[in-house]
Parts: sequence; structure tokens; C-alpha cells
Amino acid sequence: MVVTEYAGAADVGLDLLTGAGPVMLWLVVLSFIFAQCGLIIGLVLPGGTLLFPVGIMLAQQNADLQVWLMAIAATIAAIAGNLTGYVIGHKAGTVVAARKGGTLLSREKVDRARTFLNRHGVLAVVAARWIPWAGTLTPLIAGAAGMDRRRYAWGSTLGAILWVPVVLFAGFYAAGLLTLVPQWLETAVVWGLIGLVLASTVYGVWRYVAEMRKPIDPMPGPEQVSRQHS
Repeated sequence: MVVTEYAGAADVGLDLLTGAGPVMLWLVVLSFIFAQCGLIIGLVLPGGTLLFPVGIMLAQQNADLQVWLMAIAATIAAIAGNLTGYVIGHKAGTVVAARKGGTLLSREKVDRARTFLNRHGVLAVVAARWIPWAGTLTPLIAGAAGMDRRRYAWGSTLGAILWVPVVLFAGFYAAGLLTLVPQWLETAVVWGLIGLVLASTVYGVWRYVAEMRKPIDPMPGPEQVSRQHS
């Protein structure tokens, strides 16, 4: 009786999410991926984290075609987000990414991302996809530093191809493992992932609003930079 109720709860949860599939699910996934890859608010959104549970949900609905379409669309969104971040960085610099006394938006994270980019060049653009804060800040820094657009676009495209489909299909095929566990545990995993994404989004937006209220931490002048790295 209890197991049946749990199974029904899991089905309801999946139906609510995937039932809105062509509209709400796609809108949320693509907008989160776009934001994480190029907008400052992407620092607090579960873009890459969202792909894994979405893969599981699509597998539970036997949406083989839809997962391929989602992989293609989300990859394009990731590339578009990166290019948007590059343009923003080219025009505005990285000043909006650092706040005095900030922990999420801090000069330290901007400097770490800049060092990462300077050290590894286009490979950093590829690897940054797997590092949440770097994935958001690297486009801004690359644009502000005037990195060659073609090299950047190449690295962004390659990084997106090696990131989005891998995480999405990892969730899609991992869903098969859920059939090997008790129904109540499958239900707990499904709702746990849903709760994790929702909670991290709400908490992240709250932190973002709090950080944006702090004063901007301006970029140090050339002399200060040279002293810091001397």
C-alpha cells in the first residue's frame, strides 16, 4: 500500500515536470544553461546540475528523441551564453562581477578566473565548462582581455559539445539503475533531485540579490596589479 503510494507520487512528480515538457521544462533548462554560461546571475543557477536530473526524467518518459533534441538545443544555448558573456565583458569589463565584501561575487574569484585563462588560453575556455564559477566568469574575462574571437568561439563550441551531452546523457542512462532499486528509493531519488534543484535555485537567487546590494569592487590599476604579482 505504502509502496504503491510512493510510486504514484513519483509518477505525479514526473508527469508535472515532463507534462510541461515542450514549454516549461525546455524554457527552464535552456534559460538556465544560457545564464550560467554568460550572465552574472548564472553563478547561482544550477545550469549544469540541472542537466543530470532532466536526463533521468526524459529516460523515465522513454523520450529518446527528446533527449537528443534537448542535447542539441542546450549545447546551442551554452554556446550562445558564452558568446553573450564575451560581448558583455568586451564592452563592460569585469567590474560587475566583483563586490566589496562579496563571497559569491568577489575580486578573488575574478582574479582566479583571469589567472586560469592566462595560463591555459583556449583550453581554459573548454575546461571552464566543468567549473561552475569559472564557466560564468571566463567569458567576461576573455571579452575584457580582448581574446581573439575566433579562438574563443572555437573553444566555447568544443567545450559545450564536451559538456552538455555528456551530463545530460549520463542522467539519461543512469535512470536505468533506478529500476534496480526498491520503488520507495527510486521515489526518494527523483524527488530529492527535484528538491535539490529548486532549493539551490531559490538559495542562489537570494544570495545573488544580497551580493548585488554591496558596492562594486573596482579593478585595481596597473601599478597595483604589478605589485600584487611582483
